[in-house]
Amino acid sequence: MTESILSNKRVLAVDDEPDVLVTLEEEILGAVPTCQFEKATTYEEAVEKLESRTYDLVILDIMGVRGFDLLDLSVRRNFRVAMLTAHAFTPEALKRSFEKKAWAYLPKEKLGEVVPFLEDVLKYEYLTGWKRLMKSLEEYLKAQWGTYWKKAESNFWEDFEKITSQKW
Repeated sequence: MTESILSNKRVLAVDDEPDVLVTLEEEILGAVPTCQFEKATTYEEAVEKLESRTYDLVILDIMGVRGFDLLDLSVRRNFRVAMLTAHAFTPEALKRSFEKKAWAYLPKEKLGEVVPFLEDVLKYEYLTGWKRLMKSLEEYLKAQWGTYWKKAESNFWEDFEKITSQKW
């Protein structure tokens, strides 16, 4: 078996739900025991860690810990960020995540698939990663939000297709 790109990487997960952090820790360390996994349950704790340490990857919940504010801080520090959410799993939050330079966006329902998802975040460049992510989630998103979920923001999604296709 090939060694995971997560091996020896430093990962911070931020979520106000301790059970989600336990699941993430079990999934990631179960698959990649050499990954250095840290967690935070509050905005303040996350800010302290993000400002004082370096991470290869940051996983942020949107709700409860001010995930978009933490995304801004993480992007300023040049950390790759994956947004992970249940309550804020909406087309608007997906679009905002991309616009604010998150590297990916995943529903918490997909926690069982988090390791290959995170490996892609580290493996691929920004636009290529988003293109792969959207392709892999295409049917799921249609099932969640309906076939025409992109229609309300059709100009944005047309532009998204154009720019991600250039790098594909």
